[in-house]
Amino acid sequence: MGLLFLLSAALLTPPASAGDAARAVPAPRPGLLQSASFRARPPAKRYSVTVPIGKPRPALPLPRVDGPDDADLPLVVLDPGHGGHDPGAISPHGGRREKDVTLALARAIRDQLLATGRVRVALTRGDDRYLVLEERYGIARRLKADLFLSIHADSAENEDARGASVFTLSEVASDREAAKLAARENKANIINGVDLGAHGGAVSSILLDLTQRETMNVASDFARLLQREAADEVPFRSNAHRFASFVVLKAPDTPSVLFETGFLSNKEDTAFLTSKAGQQKVARGVREAVQLHFARRIAER
Repeated sequence: MGLLFLLSAALLTPPASAGDAARAVPAPRPGLLQSASFRARPPAKRYSVTVPIGKPRPALPLPRVDGPDDADLPLVVLDPGHGGHDPGAISPHGGRREKDVTLALARAIRDQLLATGRVRVALTRGDDRYLVLEERYGIARRLKADLFLSIHADSAENEDARGASVFTLSEVASDREAAKLAARENKANIINGVDLGAHGGAVSSILLDLTQRETMNVASDFARLLQREAADEVPFRSNAHRFASFVVLKAPDTPSVLFETGFLSNKEDTAFLTSKAGQQKVARGVREAVQLHFARRIAER
């Protein structure tokens, strides 16, 4: 019981304000823990701890779907990573924040896709707001999206590291770096009071389902297309298609790909991703891959 009290007190204590590391950690999501009380009753020394839990967050309103008013056309949900109090990676070259870069890229990709007249598009966030990972892929599922593309920009201690990567879901990471990246991205949920890893058993059983296996195969096909079709526009890493256990990719019925568009820790990548010309190149590459992907899917029916 004493351990529970200490844990409750720690959760309710605001983080220290001194030091860059303390400032860089997002505050817990408001509304989860409102207050706590501790009471001891002598002489039996019986203790009780009361921790009222805030009401669960209601389901978010679904975002607007842009494009032709034709439900038969494929729907692509674009997910600009991070947002709100979570800036994501911050470039040492000008202080550009990942949350701003990903939103600009998502808007450019949306416009390129809509210009084809062949797909419908929705953004998980169209402004600077924070969404937990479950909400991000939950939007795609609620909209019954045909493709979910989560857009990010990486960071590395080695400032020479550069180039884009595409990730698809696997419980076994393709390499140590991919595993570390997935752990870092998934950590945003834990910091904000939602540890989806606690549901590992249920998620693992879903991953074994045939529907999920087919979804993962479709996602891998698109990832390969994206790398191939965007290669003339976007610099990719040599081992560009990689695998890891990203929470945001775990929708069992929506093909999902995470696109790391480059490294904000690299000067050249930062200049590319923050320029209008670079953003249009990324968008054109995604557009070509999306068009070919759905053309193939329709031909296979």
